[in-house]
Amino acid sequence: MKSKHIMTIAFIAVVFAIVGIIAFAEQDKYTLQVPNGLAFSDFKGYDTWQDVAVSETEGSVKAMLANPTMIEAYREGIPDNGKPFPEGSKIVKIEWIKKKNPESPYFVEVPDTLKSLSFIEKDSKRFPDTHGWAYAQFVYDPGSKTFKPSVTGSQCGYACHTRVASKDYIFTAYPLR
Repeated sequence: MKSKHIMTIAFIAVVFAIVGIIAFAEQDKYTLQVPNGLAFSDFKGYDTWQDVAVSETEGSVKAMLANPTMIEAYREGIPDNGKPFPEGSKIVKIEWIKKKNPESPYFVEVPDTLKSLSFIEKDSKRFPDTHGWAYAQFVYDPGSKTFKPSVTGSQCGYACHTRVASKDYIFTAYPLR
């Protein structure tokens, strides 16, 4: 009976050790930050934001989601009405490698492996050199199930976004629903 009790205690100890190792091995993505730029934690809850639009490239599909501040601005006609997005506007782009849906009776491509998360935030006090916008991108490594910043500084996407300066530096339109 005593050896059975010892075996039970040993088993429980091993289970707790494995759970502890797994817990410590998992990355807390909310501790990540682009050097001199945006923090992942600034976008906590992004996965519950409303969709703005989707897009597709040859190899990936993307979903753009925005916080309530930016969604309300889109509904008011920004940027097409010539007004800028308000302070606190945030948008995230979730990008996946795509694949053909093997279960669909017709050709359709769907998200497969997560590729990256890109964040944009408007805060003119923190980012005056980029018309108030800051950019960050975090690439996802499916092997280790971790994210890492792919660029440095809050200006990383600014050069690309200057081509849409007339739309307050945002490419994504809010399509009719």
